[in-house]
Amino acid sequence: MTAIGILGCAGRMGRSIAAAMADYGATSAGGIDAGDDPLPVARAADVLVDFTVPAALAANLAAARTAGTPILIGTTGLTKQHLDLVTDAAREIAVLQTGNTSLGVTLLAKLVRQAAAQLGSDWDIEIVEMHHRAKVDAPSGTALMLGEAAAGGRETTLGDLGVIGRAGLSGDRATGTIGLASLRGGTVAGDHTVIFAGNGERLEFTHRAEDRAIFAHGAITAALWLAGKPAGRYAMAEVLGV
Repeated sequence: MTAIGILGCAGRMGRSIAAAMADYGATSAGGIDAGDDPLPVARAADVLVDFTVPAALAANLAAARTAGTPILIGTTGLTKQHLDLVTDAAREIAVLQTGNTSLGVTLLAKLVRQAAAQLGSDWDIEIVEMHHRAKVDAPSGTALMLGEAAAGGRETTLGDLGVIGRAGLSGDRATGTIGLASLRGGTVAGDHTVIFAGNGERLEFTHRAEDRAIFAHGAITAALWLAGKPAGRYAMAEVLGV
């Protein structure tokens, strides 16, 4: 049985993962919360799942590298500097970093990339996401992931094309840009819609998370897949085989 260590065990995702582990035949290698040392858990685990905060990423990656333990990172709100740390760690251990562990969202990203590649730049791309009132980062990691998928389909990056929010006299929409809008309220687990707006027609891809448990199930599926993998940087698409 694969032993999973939970970094951020007291959080929503940490608790959901712990509750669902037995359904997959996995065991717990323990967990840590804010202020705890991640190294003992890293040494006891076959694989780690990290749903903490960006400020904890460096220490969590260092512990995983010291222990030689693969790590799945689901923490959102990461900066380029954080992502550089992930890339560096992947030279020594298996790392899977994602903005969303839902298998449905993983397939959605594939479809968005394909649509962006096949539809011309005269089709405007807009991404709208809504989450519960307590979410602290915007746009969501999933929205950014979908934006990167759309940009990748057009052989560029979200950094080049992304427009986050609009206010005031924003002027005409620049051709080829990818807009992102964030809504916050209530207890919404996560809704994401990618809109391809053409001349006289519109194509929309939507994923709605009805239960937070889907993210835990996806995280466990990915963690079990990642355990035992050689050093490298992996993605959820590989878990799903798309």
